[in-house]
Amino acid sequence: MSGIYIHIPFCKQACHYCDFHFSTTMGKKKAMVSALQKELVFRKDEFNDEVVETIYFGGGTPSVLTMDELQSVFYTVFSNYKVSDSPEITLEANPDDLSLERIKDLATSPINRLSIGIQSFFDEDLKLMNRAHSAEEAENSIRQAKKYFDTISIDLIYGIPDMSNARWKQNIEKALSFDIPHISSYALTVEPNTALANFIKKGIVKNVDDEVAEVHFHILSETLEAAGFESYEISNFGKQGYFSRNNTAYWQQKKYIGIGPSAHSYDGVRRGWNINNNPKYMRAIENGELPMETEILSTTDKYNEYVMTGLRTIWGVSLDRIVSEYGKKYREYLLKQAEKYREQHLLYLDGDTLLTTKKGRFLADGIAADLFMLNLG
Repeated sequence: MSGIYIHIPFCKQACHYCDFHFSTTMGKKKAMVSALQKELVFRKDEFNDEVVETIYFGGGTPSVLTMDELQSVFYTVFSNYKVSDSPEITLEANPDDLSLERIKDLATSPINRLSIGIQSFFDEDLKLMNRAHSAEEAENSIRQAKKYFDTISIDLIYGIPDMSNARWKQNIEKALSFDIPHISSYALTVEPNTALANFIKKGIVKNVDDEVAEVHFHILSETLEAAGFESYEISNFGKQGYFSRNNTAYWQQKKYIGIGPSAHSYDGVRRGWNINNNPKYMRAIENGELPMETEILSTTDKYNEYVMTGLRTIWGVSLDRIVSEYGKKYREYLLKQAEKYREQHLLYLDGDTLLTTKKGRFLADGIAADLFMLNLG
């Protein structure tokens, strides 16, 4: 299984918390789409022996592309890659872009999964985050999308300053009222050099509270699991048959190509990342160059990545795989480092698989970092 990720580096306006790569200037959008198509052609040999199972349009805001622009990208992909008969094709979209006519057009394209950036059903939260849509638009976009798409995911953000437990629970209940099969939910984080970081520094906005975020996470998990969702990864909740194949492939370390400025790629041996500058990216592509840096992953790098991704998921970390792919010394190290977390009931062993407990799930990234190997090649 392999996938193609396509980064669309444009947004109507900048959300205060976002540190992803994008531009709010749309003048070069057509030229960028042309560059994306050229990169897809440049790199088709990387997937000579691969069948593409997932195509994911991320960003940025992919829903700012016109139907003609989307169709031109699809033409390039299907003309140059072996695509499975039933691929998962996801488009990230903002509610303000999803008019009824727009949804109808998208439904006639190869796109079969919408990921809608709701973030909150409360206007005060949306204003704080500087989202381009209103709560009313958020609700309307889901209602309309459900008429044409079976597979819909929405994003929600928790840990927002001044968000009470009750309001967070209302957000979740509102999402559940639409009977959608997948929800991705993330804690609000303060990234350096964002507007949010600046507002907090100036005292305009309260700082985020990790303890509040942890409480919100447990409310989220308990409420969604009671509603028939499974938390197959810390931030992703799906009903059976609706786990994101793209997300699952990423967390299970499958091969993917990242197309566009700032996009990352992974082939099991190396990681690569494109330059995060739109003009430089387009100039390089126009000159027949791939503006990508790469690193070859050492055995220790691969072990560390497997521990990090595995502990975030329901599949955990297989000790047998640790031995077969990295060696016995890694298994011994992992078990030794994990012992204190098992005693604290944050980790547990199920056969040969190391997993986080419900209590440890929110802390998985920090725990994983303490299980990393630092001094072996």
